[in-house]
Amino acid sequence: QVQLVESGGGLVQPGGSLRLSCATSRSIFSIYVMGWYRRAPGKQRELVATITTTGSLNYADSVKGRFTISRDSTRNTMYLQMNSLKPEDTAVYYCNAGNRIWGQGTQVTVTS
Repeated sequence: QVQLVESGGGLVQPGGSLRLSCATSRSIFSIYVMGWYRRAPGKQRELVATITTTGSLNYADSVKGRFTISRDSTRNTMYLQMNSLKPEDTAVYYCNAGNRIWGQGTQVTVTS
């Protein structure tokens, strides 16, 4: 069973940056569409960004131009670079593989 482990969350001021990492237990980027999702307090989980097996990228409108999804196949790790963070980006961020496998989540809090 593939395992996903997120890291990199934390507390940041508005306008700041964070980079989230999702380490996979084995090489899966050629098999699964990978994605980042988030769940804000009191809200449903929403898609943030995805990267397909061929490298095509997709972003939620709310993060376009601020967030960048990427992956490093040599490290079996996916990333989410988050810039110009806003308080509304506060959420637990989850890594996903193939819409089937989930990580445990990492908290991102944007506050002054």
